[in-house]
Amino acid sequence: MIRKILAPTDLSGLSREGVRYALNKAKDHGAEVIIYHVVTADEMLKLGKRVRGDGLRRSDSSNLLKTYLETSRLSLARFVRQSFSDLLPLVRVEEKVELGSPDKNIVELAETEGVDLIVMSTHGRTGLSRVFLGSVSERVVRHAPCLVLTIPPNIAEAAPERLEASHGSF
Repeated sequence: MIRKILAPTDLSGLSREGVRYALNKAKDHGAEVIIYHVVTADEMLKLGKRVRGDGLRRSDSSNLLKTYLETSRLSLARFVRQSFSDLLPLVRVEEKVELGSPDKNIVELAETEGVDLIVMSTHGRTGLSRVFLGSVSERVVRHAPCLVLTIPPNIAEAAPERLEASHGSF
């Protein structure tokens, strides 16, 4: 039985299809969805360089971090509202933003929240970019405490209607 679904997003168009699938699945099962965005270390490094470049004091940087996380929360809320307004009245949704490493945070949240299913889109990196950047979805699949459904970009981009039509068959 599926009671809680975790739908990680990087706020991209590709991740939109994974979240949509999760919301449809939740609607079918009467489940709750946690739509989850992780602010990465790379984003924080860029923020740190901006802080140093602007000559801000260390005490100001903690306020800047809070502001950045709040901006990320607002971005997630806007992404959800604009992309899924048709499904929001039909599903219980929690939006969550945290700082960290996407794969580790996703696995930890799935464990602490008792998630039954993780639904996430993949970027489909291959070759050297996959070797150097790794695959968040691959690491999540390897370490997750529950089922993980990954949606590859060729399906999400080429035939989103296939996802719509097949959401009840899982």
